[in-house]
Amino acid sequence: MSKKDDDIWLYTISSKRKLIDFNFKEIWRYRDLLILFVKRDVVTVYKQTVLGPLWYLIQPLFTALTFTLIFNKVANIETGTVPPFLFNLAGVTIWNYFSTCLSSTSDTFKSNAAIFGKVYFPRIIVPLSIIMSNLMKFGIQLLIFIAFCIYYYLNGAEINIKSSILFFPFIVLLMGLLGLGLGMIISSLVTKYRDLKFLVSFGIQLLMYVSAVMYPLALIREKLPAIAWVVEYNPLAYVIETARYMLLGTGDFSWFGILYTVIVTLVILMLGIVIFNRTEKTFIDTV
Repeated sequence: MSKKDDDIWLYTISSKRKLIDFNFKEIWRYRDLLILFVKRDVVTVYKQTVLGPLWYLIQPLFTALTFTLIFNKVANIETGTVPPFLFNLAGVTIWNYFSTCLSSTSDTFKSNAAIFGKVYFPRIIVPLSIIMSNLMKFGIQLLIFIAFCIYYYLNGAEINIKSSILFFPFIVLLMGLLGLGLGMIISSLVTKYRDLKFLVSFGIQLLMYVSAVMYPLALIREKLPAIAWVVEYNPLAYVIETARYMLLGTGDFSWFGILYTVIVTLVILMLGIVIFNRTEKTFIDTV
């Protein structure tokens, strides 16, 4: 084939790939497929359930209520002027978006092996669709949180929404990108190490307890300084603490924490893209 004939092809599928191959132009060409995957994720998850989308509401409410009874009523963890239930609901709502993104994207190759083996499209569209579809679930839970904020405010609770709330979408973006990066890394490893999948759920639950979901970040520094470093090295703790500061006016806002989170998120995302791109070439032989 001459060079002139070769130039007419729209795509060239080759084993030679860049180290970080995130082709925005190609992803944009497949935007219809991306939207289709988003609709699939939203519709099929709760299609055959009794309560359907109500699970979006029940899960964070019951989790926040459980945390309130155990950590605030029994363990006497103080939340300042903010009602304990509202404090926990804020942390749970933010955390749920990350944990759902991570758990769903960590099974990308295994759950989509049949599609990947039949037709070509940018494989990264699948984890991207998961991040986008989970935004709808997060939006519903955020509306419920806002409703409880209004209820508590009308009943005299002291809620100080900060002007920095304008940057709240940036915090949500950080959570999504961090879940995407970690999910792609785990998904790539699962293709060779199947038992790793069984550790993901346990790992997510363990990670929640060191992410300041149900306690203020200042409390762990004051009461348990010997292990506070575990929480302070966790970028998720800064994200959740900052989100609560924006939404409720409680906790601390740390520029260092945000900068640290951004750096860690970008490193993990780039590493995830590299590993994901390398794995997609050979995963069909191991899944």
